[in-house]
This record gives sequence, C-alpha cells and structure tokens, in this order.
Amino acid sequence: MPSDTESQTDSSTDFRLDGHVVVVTGGYGVLGSAMARGLMDAGASVALLGRSPDKAEAAADALDGGERALGVAADVLDADGLADAREAVLDRFGRLDALVNAAGGNVSGATLQPGESPFGLDPAAWRAVVDLNLHGTILPTQVFGPALADAEAGAVVNVSSMAASRVISRVAGYSVAKAGVDHFTRWMAVELAKQTEGRVRVNAVAPGFFVAEQNRDLLLNGDGSLTERGSDIVAHTPVGRFGEPAEVAGPVVFLCSPAARFVTGVVLPVDGGFSAYAGF
Repeated sequence: MPSDTESQTDSSTDFRLDGHVVVVTGGYGVLGSAMARGLMDAGASVALLGRSPDKAEAAADALDGGERALGVAADVLDADGLADAREAVLDRFGRLDALVNAAGGNVSGATLQPGESPFGLDPAAWRAVVDLNLHGTILPTQVFGPALADAEAGAVVNVSSMAASRVISRVAGYSVAKAGVDHFTRWMAVELAKQTEGRVRVNAVAPGFFVAEQNRDLLLNGDGSLTERGSDIVAHTPVGRFGEPAEVAGPVVFLCSPAARFVTGVVLPVDGGFSAYAGF
C-alpha cells in the first residue's frame, strides 16, 4: 500500500516527459509522426529516424523548427547506421530515455490475393516482411538499449497490430511478424526488468485499423467511401469507425512516462474495441 505521503503526491506530472529524449523509428510515417507529435506535446525532445534524410529532417522541422526535434537517416535493418544514429542523438541531446519502434509495414508479396492459394506466397516476401517488422524492432532495441540502460529509467515501446492476436484474412506475413513482436516485447520486458532492477520497461501498443498509405486502397474507394473490406472492419469495431493517428499517441506517451513505471510486458490494444468484440 502507498504511504500517506505518496498518496498525497500530485501525480499529474507523472504523465509529462519534460527533459526526456525519445527516439521514434519510422518517425515520419503516419502513425510514427503522430506519436512524435504527442511525445513533444508532453515535453519530450524527439529524434525521428527513417531511411530518407530529407523526409526525416522535414518531419523534424514540421514539429518545431528543429528546436526539440532531430531528423536522422537510419535503416532499422542496418546496425552500423543505427549506431551512428544513436551517437547523433547522444551528441545532440546528451541522453536517451525512451525508444519507440514504429517502423514497419506490409509487403505485397506476403499478402494473399483474392483466389490465390496460401501455398504459393513468395518465400522472399515472407522474409522481407518479417525482417522489416520483427527484426526492424529487435535490432534498434539492441543498438539503443544500452543507452536506455544507462539512464535513470528507460522505456521501449514497440508497435504491434491487431493482426498479431486475431486472424485477419490475407495479411499472412505481416501477422506472423507482428506476433513475433508481441513475444519479443514480453521476453525483453522480463529480461530487462531482472537485469536493470526494473529501471528499463518494455511494452507495446497494438493499433486497430487506421488509414495509411499501405492500406488505403483496401479500406477506402477513390471517393472516400468504404470498400467491402472497410465496411466489414468498421462493423466489427464497436466504436464504429477507423482510428485517428493522434489516438495512438496518448497510449505511447503513457507507456514512455513515469506514470507507467510499474507497467512492463504489456501489449496494449488501441483498437476501438475490435479485439473485445465477438461480432454479434
């Protein structure tokens, strides 16, 4: 039980990230940029990582003109490039408090097309989608993790998906990769909690359905109306709509913040009730 002093403490500041430094991989993507904005609004300085230096720098400038945001070019599957990015972040800000692994996405060749046999999916596409989503989460954690372990308290937030825990038709490779992210999250949470006396936490968010470039044509027609697949998804989402990118930011801020200091090994659905609904 908390002491009287602890119970009387104003906990509102626990949700703030003033003075914290957070790296966001995939930082100029639809969800990654929304997370970066939410983290900055909570007081953090943010480094946005992506393969394109121009896009990373433009995203950083769009956040605050570069005062508390840094755009860094790095491929999440290139250990040397990630190490260079880590040094650039430490040179600029002098510390690292959290890592958000938001880089990822689907690969068309690992997606079952209508009428296609599941036995014919391209093995190279399977490997590519697992590399991007699973290994693209593991490798940044390995590279940035030691800097987090040196901090007073550190947090890793991975980005999973509803496809990891629910069977979503057609997206075979992506589903397998994100299921790996879930297990990696729990495994790393346990190991780091033991090895750092609980100072470094590892959690994940599992977004439901959000419209992004990779799935726009599957969910929306050219006039903005719902496709048949989009209609099915909304019908199975109790709140009755797709998510807005900014709605992922709050859970990510929470998991990075001191308010979540006793939360680790959790995969938090951000799905409008999709995972809770049986469909009738």
